[in-house]
Amino acid sequence: MKNMMHLSQMSFGTIVLGLMAILGIIFLSGCEKETLDIQETFPFEIKVMPVPKDIAMGETAEIRISIISNGNFTENKYYLRYFQNDGQGTLRYFDHKPYLPNDLYPLAQKEFRLYYTSEALVAQNFDIWIADSFGNEKQLSFQFNNKKLSPIIIGPVR
Repeated sequence: MKNMMHLSQMSFGTIVLGLMAILGIIFLSGCEKETLDIQETFPFEIKVMPVPKDIAMGETAEIRISIISNGNFTENKYYLRYFQNDGQGTLRYFDHKPYLPNDLYPLAQKEFRLYYTSEALVAQNFDIWIADSFGNEKQLSFQFNNKKLSPIIIGPVR
């Protein structure tokens, strides 16, 4: 009798093990591709509102930027850096300190405004790079011509 019990327990265990093996083969053979389609990068686009073409020394131009992402991965962070090619000026976010060229700054939002203040009497040209955590990067180029202010004519005092 003991042998019969042992034999029935062994066959039940064998059946369960066999069913698990069959189910495993079915699940694994259901994938025809060698690699799974897991999206590891989320490309993005940059939208910029129009900016003025001319700027006078000491004048500030507002640059409105929107980052449009194809996916919404919560761990993805965006960063900004810039480089002044020609002329002189400062770029800053809202009321923060001016950005230093080639330093990397985190962006808190996907829609933001930058402010460029001219510090030169000549044309100015600078580039902004926006990068994400996955290594995707977009470059924006801006060029401002020097706005010549007309002289103030003061008439005779009466």
